[in-house]
Amino acid sequence: MTATPDDCLARNEWICGEYLSTRREILWDAVLQHLQLTAVSVFLGLVIAVPLAVAARRWRWSAAPVLGVTTILYTIPSLAMFSLLLPVYGLSASLVVAGLVLYSLTLLVRNILAGLRAVPEETRQAARGMGYGPVRLLLAVELPLALPAAMAGLRIATVSAVSLVTIGAIVGYGGLGNLIYSGMNTYFKAQVLTASLLCVVIAVAADVLLLLVQRLATPWTRGTRGAAA
Repeated sequence: MTATPDDCLARNEWICGEYLSTRREILWDAVLQHLQLTAVSVFLGLVIAVPLAVAARRWRWSAAPVLGVTTILYTIPSLAMFSLLLPVYGLSASLVVAGLVLYSLTLLVRNILAGLRAVPEETRQAARGMGYGPVRLLLAVELPLALPAAMAGLRIATVSAVSLVTIGAIVGYGGLGNLIYSGMNTYFKAQVLTASLLCVVIAVAADVLLLLVQRLATPWTRGTRGAAA
């Protein structure tokens, strides 16, 4: 039985509107899982990275070990990382999240630490002279001034996580990666292309959103650029 002229699914074309209309729920579920895995991983990575960066800034002897360990973690291939974590987390979404958290630490810790180190010492001394204690100094002065560098690291870590989530397809928790993986196995062109494009859209949208957040949270940097221009 031959395919009808307008049946792009039967012809297995790369671009197929029929695929979008008939697989809408499948695509939506995959996008939601992709977003959830990315958001949880980056959030947990940030929760861990901030204390590590603060500790590395406060106790300089700890900076080399912290940066060294996080850098080594980033060099581990993704499949090997998931295999190492498999005995702990099993075949679950937690396995993917744990791997992505470990990968994000290098980018987040390094950039947050760079931002903290860039805070002028005279600014710290002035805050101390106004009666700021260590905690208030960190929260009200150091972290806000370190925000541009921290946000740059967060943007890179987020885009990387969007890409790495697809590797989770090997354990069944890869968001759009599940569709890419199954589509490649069956050479389902429309599914592979659509899922891949959606990954790109998510990555670009996340980067733009975080850039807007950065600009809103650091208005003084816009003034500095304008003055420099």
